Amino acid sequence: MRRLWTGLLITSVVSGCAERAATPAIDLVVTDTARVTEVFITTPIPADNIDSPAIYHGADGTHWVIATAKSTHQLVVFDAITGAEVRRVGREGSGAGEFLRPNGIQVLDDSLLLVVERDNRRVQGFRMPGFEPIGSFGTEVLRKPYGLSAFREGERYRLYVTDNYETPEEGVPPLAELGERVKWFHVTINDGLMQGQFGGSFGDTTAAGAIQVTESILADPANDRLLIAEELEVDSYLKVYTLDGQFTGEAVGRGLFPQQAEGIALYTCGERDGYWIATDQGPEVNTFHLFDRMSLAHVASFAAARTNTTDGIVLTQRAFGPFSAGAFYMAHSDAAVSALAWADIATSTGVRQDCVHGR
Repeated sequence: MRRLWTGLLITSVVSGCAERAATPAIDLVVTDTARVTEVFITTPIPADNIDSPAIYHGADGTHWVIATAKSTHQLVVFDAITGAEVRRVGREGSGAGEFLRPNGIQVLDDSLLLVVERDNRRVQGFRMPGFEPIGSFGTEVLRKPYGLSAFREGERYRLYVTDNYETPEEGVPPLAELGERVKWFHVTINDGLMQGQFGGSFGDTTAAGAIQVTESILADPANDRLLIAEELEVDSYLKVYTLDGQFTGEAVGRGLFPQQAEGIALYTCGERDGYWIATDQGPEVNTFHLFDRMSLAHVASFAAARTNTTDGIVLTQRAFGPFSAGAFYMAHSDAAVSALAWADIATSTGVRQDCVHGR
C-alpha cells in the first residue's frame, strides 16, 4: 500500500486526531546492506499495478507465482522458475471470479487460494490449480481490507485480514476508533464450497500499540505471534500481537524503516528457529531486513540489485528449479515480480539455508 504522502498531509493526519500522541524522535540505525542479484524480473506492465505475490507448487511439478494486479483487477500467473507469464485470471466486477482492487493473496495447502479485494470489501476463494471460484465472505464487516494471513487449524483455517478504514476525510481515525484494525475468520471448505465465519475484531487503542496505517500481517502460530506492519511513514515499523489480538508491547525494527514497512515473510526452521523478513519500501533505497524469529533482534539486511518499490513479498522453502534452498519473490516497481534465490540471500548475509522442504 504505497501512499505518496506529503509533509503537509502527514501533518494534517497527525494533528487532526486529538488522542494521538506526538511522534517520538527516532534514531535511524545504520546497517550494512548485502546486494543480491535477481534470478529474474518479469516483464514490467505498469498498467497492472502489481501489489502482492503468492506461491503455488503443483503435484505435477508446476510452480507458479500468482500476483495481484490492482489496477487491471486481475491475478497474473507467472512461471516461478522462468518468470514467464502463464495466464491471467478474472476481470473487473463484483461477481464470482471477478475482482475490484485485489490486494492481499495467499495459497494454502497448494489447494486453496484466498484473495482480499479492497473495493469489493471481501475475501474470495479459489480451488487450485484451476482457479475455480468457490465462495466469498466478509462484506458485512470489512470496510477497507488490504492484507491477510491464514493457517490451518485442524479441519479449518484461521484467517486474519487487516482493515485500513479511514475518516470521511481519508485520514487516520483517532486512537479510540482503531480497535477493529484486524478482523479474523474461521474458514471451512464443505462440499467444494468455501464459507467464512466472522470471529471478531481487534486492535490496540493506546499510542504504543495502535496500528494507524495497516496492510501487511503475518502469523507464526507455533509461537502465538502476529507481526503487523505499522505503515505510518513518520514512524514505521512492526508491532507484535498474540493470535488472540493482544498487543505484546514489542516493537520490531523501529528506526530501520525510514520509508515504509511493507511486506512480511517468515523463514522457519522447526518451531522456534528462523527469520522474519520485512520490507522497507522505497523507489531508490528498497531494503529487506532479517530479524531472529524468537528474539526479534535484527540479524542482517539485503537489497536486490534492481528491484525497488516493493509491496508484498512471499517466501517458499521448497527446493525446485534453480532454487536449491528456496526462493524469495518481491513485487517490483508496481509493475512486475522479481525472484531471488534464498541460497544467494543466505550466502550474502550469513543466515541459514539448510531448512529446505521437498528435496
